[in-house]
Amino acid sequence: MGVRFEPEPENHLAVITIDRPEARNAVNAEVAQGIEEAVDAIEADDRIWVGILTGVPPVFSAGGDLKEIGKGRVKTLHTRRGGFAGFVRRERRKPFIAAVDGYALAGGTELALACDLVVASRGSTFGIPEVKRAVVAGAGGLFRLGRRIPFAVAMEWALTGDAYPAERAAELGLVNELAEPGKALEAARALAARITVNAPVAVQLSRQLMIEATHLVDEDEAWERNRAVVRAAGETEDFAEGMKAFVEKRAPVWSGR
Repeated sequence: MGVRFEPEPENHLAVITIDRPEARNAVNAEVAQGIEEAVDAIEADDRIWVGILTGVPPVFSAGGDLKEIGKGRVKTLHTRRGGFAGFVRRERRKPFIAAVDGYALAGGTELALACDLVVASRGSTFGIPEVKRAVVAGAGGLFRLGRRIPFAVAMEWALTGDAYPAERAAELGLVNELAEPGKALEAARALAARITVNAPVAVQLSRQLMIEATHLVDEDEAWERNRAVVRAAGETEDFAEGMKAFVEKRAPVWSGR
């Protein structure tokens, strides 16, 4: 099947599931195209505010399909806009949560790193073992990992290629929440619900500023961008609704505008 896409507009979320259990949910051309198309659908649907990326247990993803790579088809594992798996370089407005149940190795860890938040079941495993096969991790792991966990530890992961349990990843800050085995998707849904109670445009602008100001620009430029997104949020219909709901002591009803 490759990829299952399940939008839930009533819950303001959508779930993208890598569905190749016979291949440990490895990424091939079908998976890459399927994920890109699903992200396109999420970005285009104003009813969807959060995406969840997961894999059919007991594996999140083993990364790139080595059979395809061995046949010289490595480019088919990428899309023009999304890069590896149609996702790791995909520009988007909406937050994504990785729901990891089982192994997330090599490109699997890099897919998780491309998400904004990570929920993992106890016993899941992370790592970038490419060096064990004379390969260099090429889907963002070698720079994103050091932004999420201490640099010296990220260097250890990169140079040893060892695998590490979700509990250790949580201690380091790579994993936001731990769940019981088989419950990562359920926990990711609960985390998404904590996000979707908020105004979607404000969430998107906050995500944008967090990424830009933390990793891409200096402090002066960060302040300029901060002022711009605060101004943009204040011009939305949801801003007026939030103020009105506060005064009227009721829950706000967000329009996403």
